Amino acid sequence: MKLLEDRIVKDGKCLSADILKVDSFLNHQIDVTLLDEIGKEFARLYQDGGVNKILTIEASGIAIACLTARHFNAPVVFAKKSKTSNISNDVYTAEVPSYTHGNVNTVMVSKQYLNAGDRVLIVDDFLANGCALNGLVNLVEAAGATVVGAGIVIEKAYQGGGDALRARGVRVESLARIASMDAQKGVTFIR
Repeated sequence: MKLLEDRIVKDGKCLSADILKVDSFLNHQIDVTLLDEIGKEFARLYQDGGVNKILTIEASGIAIACLTARHFNAPVVFAKKSKTSNISNDVYTAEVPSYTHGNVNTVMVSKQYLNAGDRVLIVDDFLANGCALNGLVNLVEAAGATVVGAGIVIEKAYQGGGDALRARGVRVESLARIASMDAQKGVTFIR
C-alpha cells in the first residue's frame, strides 16, 4: 500500500535493524484517516471471506481493528493480556511471547465472544516473529471458528513470522512488507 509506505518513509523512525518507530501515526498518536484507508484495504482484500468478527490483541491493534470492522460491519473482539474482575473464567487462552516487551503474556478471549461458526479476520499493527498472530490463530481454532486470514499493517519479512504463518496455512496480507531496516539507510520494502 503506497500510501502507508510513503508515510513510513516520511514519519517513521528506524532506530535499529529491528525497531521501527511509527508511533506518530499508527500506535500512539493515531492518524484516523490513514487507519480508515488501511481498514478499507483489508476489506477489499478479504471481501469474499464472509468475515463476521475482527480479532486483535490489546493494545496497538484495537484502533486498526475498529476502523477495519467498520468496513465489514462486524464487531471487534480483542484478546486481553491480563484478567480483570469483570471477565469470567470461561475464556480461551494462549501463551504469547511479546517481542516488544520481552515477556510472555497469557492472552484471553471470553468464550461468549468467539464462537464456532465465526469467520474471523485477525488484524494487528506489526508482524515480526509471528508469536502474537500464532496465539490469536490458536484462540480462533480453540473456539472452533475459522481464520479467514490476517491483515497486518507492517510486516518485518526478514524476521520470518509471516512465512511461518503462511506455511501453517494462514492467509497473511501485509500492507507494507519490510525487507530490511537500518538506522542510517532507513527501510527497504518488498514490492
